[in-house]
Amino acid sequence: MFPTLVWKVQLEPQLNKKIDAQVLAVLARLRGPLPPLAPGHGWQSIQTLHTLEELRDLVSCVRHVVAGILRFLKVGYDAFEISACWATVLATGGAHRVHHHPNNYLSAVYYLRTRPGADSINFHDPRSQAGVIRPPVVGLTANNTDQVVVRVRNGMLLVFPAYLQHSVDANASEGERISISFNIMFSDFTENLSKPLWGNEASSRPRQRRK
Repeated sequence: MFPTLVWKVQLEPQLNKKIDAQVLAVLARLRGPLPPLAPGHGWQSIQTLHTLEELRDLVSCVRHVVAGILRFLKVGYDAFEISACWATVLATGGAHRVHHHPNNYLSAVYYLRTRPGADSINFHDPRSQAGVIRPPVVGLTANNTDQVVVRVRNGMLLVFPAYLQHSVDANASEGERISISFNIMFSDFTENLSKPLWGNEASSRPRQRRK
């Protein structure tokens, strides 16, 4: 009941190589004046990378995947847009605390540089009431865990609900972990999609009866 879905897409090697070269050139330009990251630290870019010509191929991939996801979810909308796009670089020992992305519908992450010890992302149980009672478990399974670890690799794109809390463990490798994140939102949300879900408008919507 009430599934939380995460989509995983692996780009074809030729496209992956092209996109990585484009994105790494942008990051080299942005980080050029900056000193190397110290162990335990991270760096994030401006949030408008999707407006750069060099990221056109990656943005096109994200838009294609998101359109397919919205068809799968049977979501009705006129248009969607990338509301933010930024790079994250984590040095050895760098981590990213638990967080989510408010005021968006979907989020995505594209992985440029991963390696053993820096090749995972943690997704946390979005059901706030699930932690009210926490009895000890005798065996950890998919049915009783409050966290799912997803392994990632270079050239992989993950898409997930923006409300889903996630985190990144400390980089246990000797190199940098580099990823590009996206937020996606409906373009006409305030005009068409944010109408009240009560009253006459909601009365015609089918709802599942409680059993």
